[in-house]
Amino acid sequence: MGRLTDKNILITGGNSGIGLAAAQEFDREGARVAICGLNEGTLQATQEKLGAGSLVMRADVSSLAELDTMFATIKREFGHLDGVFVNAGYSVFLPFEDMTEQSFDKVIGTDFKGAYFTIQKALPLLRRGSSVIITSSVGARKGWPTTSAVSSCKAAVVHLARILSAELVDRGIRVNTLSPGPTDTAMFGRFAGEEQGNAVKGVLGTNNPSKRIADPLEIAKLAAYLASDDSAYVVGADFLIDGGVSAISAVGA
Repeated sequence: MGRLTDKNILITGGNSGIGLAAAQEFDREGARVAICGLNEGTLQATQEKLGAGSLVMRADVSSLAELDTMFATIKREFGHLDGVFVNAGYSVFLPFEDMTEQSFDKVIGTDFKGAYFTIQKALPLLRRGSSVIITSSVGARKGWPTTSAVSSCKAAVVHLARILSAELVDRGIRVNTLSPGPTDTAMFGRFAGEEQGNAVKGVLGTNNPSKRIADPLEIAKLAAYLASDDSAYVVGADFLIDGGVSAISAVGA
């Protein structure tokens, strides 16, 4: 019996990176997993890695119409949900003065609007004792250049989790956030060229006190704890998992 046996859990952005690792980990822990994403190829590949009862859907979380369609499918196939891992995200790394309206809208639409309305649309399906987990970022606490849009969204969802905790705690629904540090995901492919993305990964690993960046599975295991009844007393918390980059200063080393 796994920690998530008999639980139905939705993971947005479950076809790559942290979301994919979480889908596989939740599946191993006994959950019936639903995932959504945008890439048809990776969605199909993910479905082949999950249990027979899993549900894989193409959905753009920034579109309320597509969210409605997705949750109608979940209601028909699952009946209810016991958890939602709000993980879908989009990153653009540009200096503030170079950010375009199109890029800004894409980041905000996925990282904040998408998170906000995914939870709102999920509420009718969430049973008492359900867990909502939102992926934030260590960037919510750090003033890193070129992250003005994405890090601002990640800070916003941390506070959103606190507000929703206050509103939903009486329904027995708890809301928490995960704030990973640099993690080995496709995000680095959004830098200008593979070489630059790899260079950024190298710099982030070298400057991390743990001398590496995270494997997505390490984040997924913490998400599994938050989705399980083991964390029933955890409400409105932000879990930092960054290898020490926030806690340990290089000054004086």
